[in-house]
Amino acid sequence: MINPKIADHHLARQACIYIRQSTMGQVRFNQESTERQYNLADQARSLGWTPEQIRILDRDLGHSGEQATNRDDFKTLVSDVAMGQVGAIFSLEASRLARSNKDWHRLLELCAVTRTLVFDGDGCYDPADFNDSLVLGMKGTFAQAELHIIRARLHGGKLNKAQKGELHFPLPVGLVFDGDRITLDPDQEVQGAVRTVFELFEQESSAYGVVKRFNELGLVFPRRAYGGVWDGKLIWGRLTHSRVLGVLANPSYAGTYVFGRYQSCKQVGPTGEIQTQLRRMPQDEWRVVIPDHHAGYITWDRFLTNREHLAANRTNSEVIAGPAREGLCLLQGLLLCGACGRRLNVRYAGNGGLYPIYECNWRRREALAPQHCMSLPSKPLDHAIAERLLTAVTPLTVELALQALTSLEERDRSIAAQWQRRIDRARYDCDLAERRYEEADPSNRLVASTLEKRWNDAMERLLELETELANFERQNLRSITTEQRQQILQLGRDFPDCGRLQALQLVTASACSAC
Repeated sequence: MINPKIADHHLARQACIYIRQSTMGQVRFNQESTERQYNLADQARSLGWTPEQIRILDRDLGHSGEQATNRDDFKTLVSDVAMGQVGAIFSLEASRLARSNKDWHRLLELCAVTRTLVFDGDGCYDPADFNDSLVLGMKGTFAQAELHIIRARLHGGKLNKAQKGELHFPLPVGLVFDGDRITLDPDQEVQGAVRTVFELFEQESSAYGVVKRFNELGLVFPRRAYGGVWDGKLIWGRLTHSRVLGVLANPSYAGTYVFGRYQSCKQVGPTGEIQTQLRRMPQDEWRVVIPDHHAGYITWDRFLTNREHLAANRTNSEVIAGPAREGLCLLQGLLLCGACGRRLNVRYAGNGGLYPIYECNWRRREALAPQHCMSLPSKPLDHAIAERLLTAVTPLTVELALQALTSLEERDRSIAAQWQRRIDRARYDCDLAERRYEEADPSNRLVASTLEKRWNDAMERLLELETELANFERQNLRSITTEQRQQILQLGRDFPDCGRLQALQLVTASACSAC
């Protein structure tokens, strides 16, 4: 029986079957719902529309109906309705069309103007009729409320589980799940790579410095793939600046469970659409912080110190920047004005700018005072500081330098151990390729030739790594003999009796020969 609301002008236009599911998981696993939506075409045919007039709009499968963004077919539907080309819209539920009241009421307004019918599982509605429009508006409101309730339930359950430290999330490389517990990655090469990053940052105090040293040492860093055929596998490659920042800023490496580091916020995009973006939250606004939750690579205090170093390294902040990198003055970029607290500038005067002067001209530059706060030649001050610096070179400081050199030796040994783990992995790949080649049927030449090539490639890679390790040990490893150690200590004892500059040159030469 034909619905009395369906008129001839409705049947003369298109019947649009709008199909949508919120996520790709629903598309994959809830196929019954997808089939029911496609069957709406049979309902349209039974009501009088010909197959040529029925249009299937299914490009929005896997997209949420919260907003019209990224829903191309919904935009197409709205534009066709506005042009009067659609006689009826078929949808399994009203919420399939839009969960946003703004998009929903806009569509209903256009349907009322162009006399377009709306069909769902409950019946037929004419948006131009007040009662039908009221029912459709209430359905849209209920759909949006349902979305809010579902989101609140899910977020509440997630937060409750996070407060117990049981909410699972993708772990950074170097940490893995052992059942419900978070443990260090059993791969010693992965552990060595992560520890090396923290050790180098402790020495360099710069993420760029870590990247530079890592690449100079010829080391590689792992990353874990998520999704696709490489899901869960480790991929080794060069270390980048962004990876270093990610490692240093992640509290999981300090054995701390944190939830709420990022929060979604809505902003108006360049095209006027509302966009959802992730915003990094300050540390005091993290929702859940559970210290000593699992084993880590560094302590919590070390993590906080690393964050402070990263913040101090920023050049686009209001924090006072570090010293200058070039110039004739010894203290440029380090002195502050005692009157206004501003950093002293360096001005070069005299013939060719050979006489540097420390001065603070901020008040005069800003027209707050007729003269400088202070101005003094750099030579007397630099000479006094240089004398104090030379006085500090005592046998105790020389001994401390030897201890520092010993720590460098230990660091180089740890880096060499990381190289050795890399070679062990290459040797394992070589042995595995050899076993596969030996187990292959020799008569199957295609398979045997491919396995033989893989074996040869693995052997070549092993030889390359062994050659690189030999070069690294020859060029970078530091070692100091007992005799050299005694010579350096004796120079420290004899320092007051010899010329300061000569002694300093001797200490430098001995340390260089020891390295």
